[in-house]
Amino acid sequence: MSFTSIVKNEISKLECEKSEYIAELCGFLINSAEIDKECVKIITENASVARRYFSLIKNLYNIVPRIIVRRQYNFNRNQAYILEYNNVKDLLEDLSLSKNNKINKYPDEYIISGDEEIKSYLRGCFISSGSVNDPKTARYHLEFLIKNEEQSILINKLLNQFDLKSKILHRTKGYMVYIKESEKISDFLRMLKAYSAVLYFEDIRIYRDHVNMTNRLNNCEQANVEKIINTANMQLEYIRILEENDALTLLDEKDKLVIEYRKKYPESSLLELSQIISIETNHKITKSGLNHRFRKIKDLALKLSKDV
Repeated sequence: MSFTSIVKNEISKLECEKSEYIAELCGFLINSAEIDKECVKIITENASVARRYFSLIKNLYNIVPRIIVRRQYNFNRNQAYILEYNNVKDLLEDLSLSKNNKINKYPDEYIISGDEEIKSYLRGCFISSGSVNDPKTARYHLEFLIKNEEQSILINKLLNQFDLKSKILHRTKGYMVYIKESEKISDFLRMLKAYSAVLYFEDIRIYRDHVNMTNRLNNCEQANVEKIINTANMQLEYIRILEENDALTLLDEKDKLVIEYRKKYPESSLLELSQIISIETNHKITKSGLNHRFRKIKDLALKLSKDV
């Protein structure tokens, strides 16, 4: 079962206030049902979703649908549940989906008048046309596939009222409203009250963040090691140039001491080398002081190379 199906199964079992049920039903029907003046047809592959809206419409409007179960001929060969409702005039008017004998694809303000009603409307939209990637996959992604531009703008606006940073992308067959940030996807699932899905999502997200942090630290450590080795090799090369040109006599005793210890500890970092020299000679030298001496050695080596 996909993660999307797990989320939809969980939120299809929620109990709400009547105004929230109406907002959810409105969001669901606008974005998935086939609606005309005489009939509403709901088609879904999710049995939990079919049960929810069968019960919801029956309890709110006392309308019992004609139910058809049909095996689909797609790749998964899932069953499709078809609910056909007749005599739906009162239902459509109550949900603001019918005005002046015309079908309306935009909810009136009273349907989404409060925060809980907005969340319920978005829940219905998600059940009808939403999907979310399993957090185990390579990328975080939650989306709504909407056919109507006006409806996609509304959904995007409602999502961003809760600072979910959603965006709209125009597609060939409609519009995609999507959320990319993992924290915002988790916030949206929490807003839907899909609490089990949130716990699963957060466990995987924290694990992935930990792995990514470990990898970044390992990469930084590797980069630091390579930098230390490259620096030491360059310093040894400068020393070789001085030795080949009999130029060590141009240096003072402190610089010669640094050369001696660099040749003795060719893989040590400047910090490690400064500590070793300080301990073995009983004369403290800092990393900065050591770096200053190596600059003198470098300048002299480069000058000799240029003269040659």
